[in-house]
Amino acid sequence: MTNTSDTTPQSADDIDAMLNASKGKRVLASPVLVAPEDQRCGLIAIVGKPNVGKSTLLNALVGQKISITSRKAQTTRHRITGMRTEGSAQFVFVDTPGFQTIHSNALNKSLNKTVQGAVGDVDLVLLVVEAGSFTPADAKVLALLAPGIPTLLVANKLDTVKSRDAVPAWLQDMQQRHAFAEFVPMSAKNTKDVERLLGICEKYLPEQAWFYGSDELTDRSEKFMAAEMVREKLFRLTGDELPYTSTVIIDKFEEEPGKTKGVKRMVRIAATIVVERDGHKAMVIGDKGERLKRMGTEARTELEKLFDAKVFLELWVKVRSGWADDEARVRSFGYE
Repeated sequence: MTNTSDTTPQSADDIDAMLNASKGKRVLASPVLVAPEDQRCGLIAIVGKPNVGKSTLLNALVGQKISITSRKAQTTRHRITGMRTEGSAQFVFVDTPGFQTIHSNALNKSLNKTVQGAVGDVDLVLLVVEAGSFTPADAKVLALLAPGIPTLLVANKLDTVKSRDAVPAWLQDMQQRHAFAEFVPMSAKNTKDVERLLGICEKYLPEQAWFYGSDELTDRSEKFMAAEMVREKLFRLTGDELPYTSTVIIDKFEEEPGKTKGVKRMVRIAATIVVERDGHKAMVIGDKGERLKRMGTEARTELEKLFDAKVFLELWVKVRSGWADDEARVRSFGYE
């Protein structure tokens, strides 16, 4: 393990050197047949405050979209596991909801339990913060980290930092807050940065048999992914107009063999978008149903790529006032 006290960049040039050090050297290997005694595998938790880029990072690390993203805070609501297998190494990444410090309803209490449960039983933690920033919300997440588990400080969104000259001083301050194993400046949208992070994570994987098959990408069902994809489009197309408490329930998920040439299977899905008020329902449906229709079209298109199937998707909108404050209903809607 390397401590940041020995590797902290002292200048902006040092940061650039870190970013350039591994460029062109790491080649991502395809999964191959590896004997169990030669395999390495570990659980890696991705934690941070809401809207810091955790889901974008998970998707980049896995190499495919399995966790939804939007500009609205608190998009991720479940513990989502994503896997990536390269050579003898299997990375099992656990994306978590952003830890909530403002709202205290039943939904957010459930989300915070998910975060707390994820950080205590892993081999490595990736604490994602915005490079050059550390807020009270970041401090709340840092306080959750269990001692003894290696933690990487992932300084994300480095590409948005106006001056890298201020980053080394920020790093010195971060070292006083926690004994981070390593510091990783990066942008989750930069492929080379993601590959470099994978190489760092690999050092912390225990020597043990893989938990999943080499071709598996997530432990979540297609039914779950369908609900998530609709919810992503809901948030993206309503922006800040719609309260974050809106959710999606899958009423029907049926599969059948494809009936036309080139179509292996068909999936029929009926889903309900749950909102808090009648005004929200009208907002989701839009003028003459155009917004709801667009949500369905965009979700269906992505699901067809994800499932490699023909998808038929029906969307409905219902009002369930106060559901996010009702513990029983929160559980019935699939939240732990």
